[in-house]
Amino acid sequence: MDTGLKGRVAIVAGSSSGIGKATAMAFAAEGANLALCARRQTELDQVAGDARSRFGVETFTQAFDVGDPAGVRSFVEATHKQFGRVDVCVPNAGGPPAKPFLDTTLDDWERTWQLNLRSAIIFSQAVLPHMQQQHWGRIVTLTSYTVKQPVPELVLSNTIRAGVMGLVRSLAGQFGRDGITVNNVGPGFTSTEP
Repeated sequence: MDTGLKGRVAIVAGSSSGIGKATAMAFAAEGANLALCARRQTELDQVAGDARSRFGVETFTQAFDVGDPAGVRSFVEATHKQFGRVDVCVPNAGGPPAKPFLDTTLDDWERTWQLNLRSAIIFSQAVLPHMQQQHWGRIVTLTSYTVKQPVPELVLSNTIRAGVMGLVRSLAGQFGRDGITVNNVGPGFTSTEP
């Protein structure tokens, strides 16, 4: 089946391990070139090398924390400069820690906001103008099944990821006319490498 991804450019954040890495490799298997980011350059380079050798795709990597808005914007622009286009964006980041509500701190809330909602906002603001020019684009956020069924000890995730869903619905309605789809994937517990 032709998914229409061959030769396109997919940004995948948090792609050095876990679900982000699996997502990047799935895009590479469909022939999409990859722009990969995460905090660890060595692991990113390993994923990129694996994608190139297995699927013959082009890759671009940059290590930074997606909680840094300037880093996100710079990465998106570097990706566009490298490939001349940005077609898909997966603004992925690791989930917040499990804590009862009264054990959470303002620092916990701030970090969760930075990683899991603000980064999705900044990525979307950075990629949408490129996608509008192309009249084609895909933004796919990764959250959790907790957006439908909250888990008591995951109050940080329950709250912030619901905000991501509000963002997804808002952007889908606003940018669909430009040939851009905005969707969310909400996985459950997933066994990944330690």
